[in-house]
Amino acid sequence: MTTIEAPRPLSIPFLRLVAIAASVVIGFFLPRLLGGTSVAYSTLTTIAIFAVMCYGADIILSYLGEVSLGHTVFWAIGGYAAANLSVSYGVNGWITAATTIALCLAAAAFLGAVTLRTREFVFSLVTYAAAVVAYEIAFNWDAVGGSDGIVGIPPLKLPLIFTNFSGAMQEDLWPIAFALLVLTLAFIARFRRSRLGTTALMVQMNPALAASLGVDPRRIRLAVFVISAPITGLAGWLYAYQRAYVGPDMFESYFLVLMLTAIVLVGRRILLGPLIGTALLIAQQNLFSLGGDWNKIVLGSVLALVLIFWPTGLVGLYRRITKKF
Repeated sequence: MTTIEAPRPLSIPFLRLVAIAASVVIGFFLPRLLGGTSVAYSTLTTIAIFAVMCYGADIILSYLGEVSLGHTVFWAIGGYAAANLSVSYGVNGWITAATTIALCLAAAAFLGAVTLRTREFVFSLVTYAAAVVAYEIAFNWDAVGGSDGIVGIPPLKLPLIFTNFSGAMQEDLWPIAFALLVLTLAFIARFRRSRLGTTALMVQMNPALAASLGVDPRRIRLAVFVISAPITGLAGWLYAYQRAYVGPDMFESYFLVLMLTAIVLVGRRILLGPLIGTALLIAQQNLFSLGGDWNKIVLGSVLALVLIFWPTGLVGLYRRITKKF
């Protein structure tokens, strides 16, 4: 007599993989689900770019416990690298992206070696000073366009094996922005489980334990700082192609406040936190925009309110409410 084995239940890792794959597919076709208009593509591309920008700063805030006010430097490096190389030399996007990564790594290694000797308020102040210096260089140096910036950036071109991709329209840039976002999320997820990520968190939460285990805090902090820079830099790289212009305005406080607000709005050390935070902020600006400097005022007010009343973000607020019931 033969026995029929009961079917084995699907494993949790498999179901998780299916859920991730389904989310990626839905995310990719989200602009079409929202009508397929140029506004939908433009808005979602901007959200993806700004979210990637925020993830670079999120690594510093979540895993070093420091507030970097100088990440606009890497954001601008990406933009200026794309603009200079594509306008002056006509190179493709692969070369400008590789240059962005190399420049951000070098700048972060230098800046980190100087700033990471300090902590907390002093660290924030020194990184902000670095951003001010970089702004003055960009504003006054004619080689990078000076106060006028660099205009006429050609469409993004990425030669592939079987075709040549050209991002001449917002609809064309969306696949690149989405791919960059997905790769960033995968990198952050891997970093959180990596030895460097767990060690960095230990250095932040329990420096005495880290020291007793022979961990060099300065080396760990520098490594985390350096790997965060190209993430923000690549966001600036794609942003330059999106608007076909870069200038000193890339150092504006708007981008800095957007980074910090998007990170703390949902909560730190939450994988989708910066993405959700960015989406909420950009949606607010598009749907309820007051125009001019009022958007900056609203953004700054949201940051202040979250830090004062909900320092653990919306997730922390939700947990507090559910505990009461």
